[in-house]
Amino acid sequence: MKQTYNLSHADAARIVSTIQQVLENNGQGAAIAVADAHGELIAFLRTDGCKLPSIQIAINKAFTAARERRNTRAVGTESREQPFPMTNFGDLRYTAWGGGIPIVYHGEIIGAVGVSGLPEEEDMRLAQLGVDLFSD
Repeated sequence: MKQTYNLSHADAARIVSTIQQVLENNGQGAAIAVADAHGELIAFLRTDGCKLPSIQIAINKAFTAARERRNTRAVGTESREQPFPMTNFGDLRYTAWGGGIPIVYHGEIIGAVGVSGLPEEEDMRLAQLGVDLFSD
């Protein structure tokens, strides 16, 4: 029987702390969300200087990446190219902006990281820092 790894609160806190440190070193504000494999929130941090809309967007990015099992930029790109409106998912939490990335550990999606508050490329880079803590 295959052993499944569950992302713990300690794991999520380590992800948040890693990204928080980079944000603080750069004097940037953003929201950081870590979700479980189902997209449900485990940990969240809004750093100083983070804009209010970024709170829900970061949470939605983690949700979307976990539920769709791929990064949110890919979800958004496909939605625009198909075209497939994001509302077709039936849940307004789905988002099409980059910055949500699933965490793959031993070939399984165990959660996702979402970052919001900076330009999309920076959100994606920071989310990847958290995901990289679990590289196989």
